[in-house]
Amino acid sequence: MSLSEPGKSVKGNSEEDELSLLKERVKYLTQLNMSLERDLEFYKQELNKLLEPPYIEAMLLETLPDGRAIVKSSTGPNLVVRVSSNVDVSKLRPGVSVALNNKASTIVELLPSIHDPLVEAMEIEEKPPVTFKDVGGLEQQVRELYEVVGLPLVKPVLFQEIGVEPPKGVLLYGPPGTGKTLLARALAGEVKATFIRVVASQFVNKFIGEGARIVREVFRLAKEKKPSIIFIDEIDAIGARRVDMGTSGDREVQRTMLQLLAELDGFDPLEGVKVVAATNRIDLLDSALLRPGRFDRLIEVPLPDRRGRAEILAIHTRNMKLKDVDLDRVAAMTEGFSGAELKAVVVEAGFFAIRESSNHVTMDHFVKAVEKVKNRMEKKKQLLGTTHY
Repeated sequence: MSLSEPGKSVKGNSEEDELSLLKERVKYLTQLNMSLERDLEFYKQELNKLLEPPYIEAMLLETLPDGRAIVKSSTGPNLVVRVSSNVDVSKLRPGVSVALNNKASTIVELLPSIHDPLVEAMEIEEKPPVTFKDVGGLEQQVRELYEVVGLPLVKPVLFQEIGVEPPKGVLLYGPPGTGKTLLARALAGEVKATFIRVVASQFVNKFIGEGARIVREVFRLAKEKKPSIIFIDEIDAIGARRVDMGTSGDREVQRTMLQLLAELDGFDPLEGVKVVAATNRIDLLDSALLRPGRFDRLIEVPLPDRRGRAEILAIHTRNMKLKDVDLDRVAAMTEGFSGAELKAVVVEAGFFAIRESSNHVTMDHFVKAVEKVKNRMEKKKQLLGTTHY
């Protein structure tokens, strides 16, 4: 048995340890270098973003056979531009938003659909939870509204087979508080359509052309969310009879109404968008709104009769704790009340019960509530000096 020299063995182990440490050091520096290169590339890209010129937003009007396109630039004029090879040409359709290179005026990117903030702020409901079960005393109006608006949305093929073109717009008219808005909202809930509610005065803007642009945006949004129902409340705010003379504000309102008429004339009634308008003053409306092809179907929403008032009271009290309450008798006491005023009666009756610390509502509470609401109505008529219309 031979023994190795002790000094040589120690020296060999020291060299191996040093080599191992150097390898680890090289590995660490390699990884560090890769990380720094990634950071460098990231900051180069960020610097390029900061230095590159901004894009111009434009709307595509038409594509040409030679591969170019006509766009309406947000800076003003229409331009004939080229399309970058990075853009999917199959997605270039009239009306889409595109980004133009500032230097070469080339379409370099397709932009997502952007809606005006004023339109987004409007009341938009996807499939409202309200249905015709929540509407009382308007059986005839419900049936007619469903036939001319609901059926074309649910069964457009039926109308195509028969060859009948349904009305594009329906006008609900009658005293305030009779349920015109509720009818339109319940219809949207019944057919599972998007409900877009806009008060006509929201179309009016102090800047020339803004009202017409908002009208176009509302119809564009409705087409994207179809099936949809556009409900224009108080349409007399923009649809009053046109006059020859007027202020610049009057002329702007008229331009807005003309854009609304153009939108009504320009869409297919079976494409999944319906327009329902409401007014308390049908006598003020311009005849151009009511001609065939626009709001040519008029549905009156009158004050409810006794049977209708009983149905409305039953709807509003279905979640209330009642004791010995005769709703038919309450209906007889509320002659001339609208649906909104009947709801006020139910709410007041509930408050009378709460004041007495009662856990249920009695007939006596309803009698007091009817008197209170009736006195309020009389005071309102005296102050306004007008009827419901």
